Amino acid sequence: MPDKEATPVDGQRLLTDLLKGVSRSFYLTLRVLPGGIREPVGLAYLLARAADTIADTTLIPHEERLKHLLEFRSQVAGPTDSNALRNIGASVNKLQADSRHADGARQESRDVELLMSLPSVFALLDRLPAADRDAVRSVVVALTRGMEIDLRTFPAEDSGDVVAFSSAQDLDEYVYHVAGCVGEFWTAVTTSHTPSLRHWDSDNMSGLGVRFGKALQMTNILRDVPRDLRIGRCYLTSDALAGLGLAPKDLLDPSKGLLARPALSDGIKLALEH
Repeated sequence: MPDKEATPVDGQRLLTDLLKGVSRSFYLTLRVLPGGIREPVGLAYLLARAADTIADTTLIPHEERLKHLLEFRSQVAGPTDSNALRNIGASVNKLQADSRHADGARQESRDVELLMSLPSVFALLDRLPAADRDAVRSVVVALTRGMEIDLRTFPAEDSGDVVAFSSAQDLDEYVYHVAGCVGEFWTAVTTSHTPSLRHWDSDNMSGLGVRFGKALQMTNILRDVPRDLRIGRCYLTSDALAGLGLAPKDLLDPSKGLLARPALSDGIKLALEH
């Protein structure tokens, strides 16, 4: 079971000081939201940030990241165990400390503080109204599935290899789990807390939210192609590249950049269609 109660002081610290420490830009955005929306959105962000810290830190080997990510997801899905949460935070902190470099140490310290605060974060989650609590759990579980796809699909960042998703269907599933589900979450929480929006067709607006999230993620994917290639990740699919006579690793060769343009153009069209 999680800690029985998160005090008002805990909630204030988590949703102000700690949130500001891990992402000042998100904290400032959160402050302008209507009051009833701030807590579920802020908690969803903190939980997603904790999961991302586990999944994305290069200081921890791939297999260890995946193990702790799956443990974290089981806690989000429930039932929650405070001892398990403390163990996750302590284990990730130790793994980072064993191989930490000086670069980025300040930011890492705030993310480690978040991991060590997980029992309080989950206790605050348990205080939410049932609909908000279910929405937060659902979106964070979905986001961790996207992180799992990354870890299972792509090689270690320093492997020198490049791997791509196989098909458009694989890419679409991934894009839903890392972004489309967020549009779904925002729609649910916003309509729940905004009486003037309760006449909306919830299913239709939720679908639009999913599409908007996917469009934003496709934009990010296309923008970050060069950077992702350098860490072994190619989000242009193998099917699309094979149709152009290319393999994912070919994209590291500047002389073949023009050959890949049709795949990039198809990605732009897909983003616009969403």
